[in-house]
Amino acid sequence: MSTIATPDIAADAEGVAQNFNLSDSRKAPLSLNIVIVGCGIGGLAAAHCLTQAGHKVTMYESASFVGEVGAGIQVSPNVTRLLIRWGVEEQLKKIAVRPESVVFRRYNSGERVGFTRWGDQMNLKYGAPYYHIHRADFHKLLYDLARPNVTLHLKSTVVAVDESVPSITLQSGEVVKCDLLIGADGVKSFVQQAVIGHVNPATPTGDAAYRALIPTSFLLADPELRPFVDTPEMSGWMAPGRHLMAYCIRDKQEFNLVMLRPDDSDESVESWTAEGNADRMRAQFADFEPRIQKMLGQVKSTLSWRLMDRQPLDTWISPSGKVALLGDACHPMLPYRAQGAAMAIEDAAVLGNLFSHISHVSQIQPLLQAYQDLRLPRASETQAQSRLNQKIFHLPDGPEQEARDANMRKAMEMELRLVRGEEVEDVTLGNFNQWADQTKSAIQYSYDADKVAEDWWHNTGKYTIASLAVQPDSKL
Repeated sequence: MSTIATPDIAADAEGVAQNFNLSDSRKAPLSLNIVIVGCGIGGLAAAHCLTQAGHKVTMYESASFVGEVGAGIQVSPNVTRLLIRWGVEEQLKKIAVRPESVVFRRYNSGERVGFTRWGDQMNLKYGAPYYHIHRADFHKLLYDLARPNVTLHLKSTVVAVDESVPSITLQSGEVVKCDLLIGADGVKSFVQQAVIGHVNPATPTGDAAYRALIPTSFLLADPELRPFVDTPEMSGWMAPGRHLMAYCIRDKQEFNLVMLRPDDSDESVESWTAEGNADRMRAQFADFEPRIQKMLGQVKSTLSWRLMDRQPLDTWISPSGKVALLGDACHPMLPYRAQGAAMAIEDAAVLGNLFSHISHVSQIQPLLQAYQDLRLPRASETQAQSRLNQKIFHLPDGPEQEARDANMRKAMEMELRLVRGEEVEDVTLGNFNQWADQTKSAIQYSYDADKVAEDWWHNTGKYTIASLAVQPDSKL
């Protein structure tokens, strides 16, 4: 099985970046030479934002190709508002699916115990849509945005980092110096070691995930499965020690399945691209309801991914103040909250916006400090929410599970009363369905990374950092 997927032809943003400017077309008075290690979602987003701010960006990627695996990704309003601002709204509409709701079910019966409306509610409440997208299509859009303005080197493995210069040494022996180094090299980040002085230890979560895609044509041909396509949702089945999430992607052409189960197999490794055993997958979910059995019967191949957890870092910035981390390199997310890519793209937007103000090299370190101050608490809280969902989803059958379901039903009943036009009192605070918690959702989805950075600059930065600029200087 080839794990790297071919992007949809509609995932085409070529030419957009040349005709579109971020930060109100503001270019930094001082143009920096920036190196980004890693060409994933976070790295590409950072490259786009930093080049739009007027900086020269060179990217180094150890792989010999640029691409993503065959799997779905959830793109919430805190990200779509940025993507729309970046000029790819029409492309998103062509390749994405807008889920109408999130639904939680009992694994063995399919009984609905949780329900929260999405669809138009996302735009009304948070000002941007919620989309389900194929990872390869999402990656391609970001690649198209970044690529015209960056220099990209593939097959370029970093073997050493000197954070004081800063510089990287490649496997070829070449040493590359820069003004600012960004480590966007994922959960096993090499650059991270130069920032914190050691490897942030990974702790097994006890879970591993299967990922698979099946054609929606199969679901449409079955009256029991057709509703999953006709009315797209994010559907979750909760079971003892396991759960299964499913949703449509690619304009309802494919159905994405993510199956979390105990990590009790020697086939599991911490990798997006490791192949799994489809027959073993079916056996581990054999007690799920008949509709799930039909779906799993269509799975020909699957990816298997061991889930490891890492605690939040104390710092994302090296001692010299010239190296910073971004995305999974500093705040890897477990998939239980669907915010991993979102946090990386928010990082990129804040970083690009802040560095659109730089006018002197003395401002690099304080701008990075502002980036960390603005981003670390939010990313750490989102990591904690992801860990909480692991516990919520995987309760064994019994009193705790029954209490969870009753709690979710309470929020569902409130939602259904709202659908009927009735006035209700908000009972969602702290709900086990974290997507039903209106307070938590407002914090998560109303977040505007550009506004956060701009507010910081106007309230703080221009009174502190701006004073460091003795004079504009184009040379270090």
